[in-house]
Amino acid sequence: MRIVYMGTPDFAVQPLKALYEAGHEILLVVSQPDKPVGRHAELKPTPVKEAALALGLPVMQPLKATNEEFLTELERLAPDVIVVAAYGKILRKRLLDIPKYGCVNIHGSLLPRWRGAAPIQWAVIEGDEKAGLTTMLMGEGLDTGDMLLKEEVVLSADETGGSLFDRLSELGGPLIVRTLEGIEKGTITPVPQDDSLSTYAPMLTKEMGELSFDKTAAEIERLIRGLTPWPGTYTYLKGKLFKIHKAEVSSFVPVGDPGTFCVDEGCLYVKCGDETALKLLEVQIEGKKRMPASDFLKGSAKLLEE
Repeated sequence: MRIVYMGTPDFAVQPLKALYEAGHEILLVVSQPDKPVGRHAELKPTPVKEAALALGLPVMQPLKATNEEFLTELERLAPDVIVVAAYGKILRKRLLDIPKYGCVNIHGSLLPRWRGAAPIQWAVIEGDEKAGLTTMLMGEGLDTGDMLLKEEVVLSADETGGSLFDRLSELGGPLIVRTLEGIEKGTITPVPQDDSLSTYAPMLTKEMGELSFDKTAAEIERLIRGLTPWPGTYTYLKGKLFKIHKAEVSSFVPVGDPGTFCVDEGCLYVKCGDETALKLLEVQIEGKKRMPASDFLKGSAKLLEE
């Protein structure tokens, strides 16, 4: 098929490579504009742009997907299909109507659960047993289009937002190749979503990482995993920023109000809501590197006693 591919982050790289290796004609790769990073604010290309250039594919990076010059170019190319994977911009009707077979999105959830910007992380945060990918026909609504194919995975007990992201990104390539094959052969019947079963996965923010210990230990532990590696979770210990990178629900529950830290037999605990507690495994105090909680206690026991 003659394809225009739209994507931006790492998640969208494998599907692009898979389509290329499957022999599809990729007319154009579209990604968000390069962004300044680092101390010197040097422009860094998006992962999809880097992958496209390595494959020798043409790239466009419009500031807005409604740019007239950009839309005119898409209309001139007249692709059979536009494939979208984590592009990061809402697409309007004029663009959606261009390709013969429509716009096909690779979405990081088992729709209609977790429509929105951060479906992978919210599956971990909410303790879902399963997650996955859905290919879907795009409409003007937010991830509301008819579903095509799905790929399902079972979450592990120590699943993080990052590990699930990596697992699903590897599955996106084979799934989109199968999807386009089915569309071209007419063997896939689009299935409307049941809106009554939908849930929303809002964008992640740094503020989400500040822990409230009034929640149960199980809820907090899932939040820690879901927000790993970004934005991470934190609290404050004696006025210092204290990041919690890894923890587990504890059978030992210290005395005190939620948010009380306790050391017992060389282990660090924090009291949570509903008479539950977390055993902290990997932490990072302001100004120090990430370390096992046992190492933190060796050098900072006095901080807990103050």
